[in-house]
Amino acid sequence: MSTTMPKAGQITRKWYILDAAGKPLGRTAATAAVILRGKHKPTFAPHVDCGDHVIIINAEQAVLTGKKLDQKMYRHHTGWVGGLREVKYSKLMQENPEKAMMLAVKGMIPDTVIGRHALTRVRIYRGAEHNHAAQKPQAWTL
Repeated sequence: MSTTMPKAGQITRKWYILDAAGKPLGRTAATAAVILRGKHKPTFAPHVDCGDHVIIINAEQAVLTGKKLDQKMYRHHTGWVGGLREVKYSKLMQENPEKAMMLAVKGMIPDTVIGRHALTRVRIYRGAEHNHAAQKPQAWTL
């Protein structure tokens, strides 16, 4: 039995659309992470960046289950003394749902060179309109 070892020139990339309307934020982000890494392909190899492009639409209609909307916080530090900033996800989903979706996808991608390059292939939109019709994206069902 032989193992497939894809080379960089053998990788072909497709475009997929994920519709997040009415679906859990984490489930949509997990599906996007699988597509970005290329784990859905039979030629997947962990040392090669073989993932596809992902367009996530309707990010503002994604759902947070349970009490996460009121209890979950996005925390970051400015680097200054006392610079810890906290934002509730209820406010984050109202003001910037694209950032909330990007944070979820980023958390599910490994923090390596391949992972950071994979994150450049995700596009997230608040509504249903996107400007990537020329790439002929295929709908991905969750």
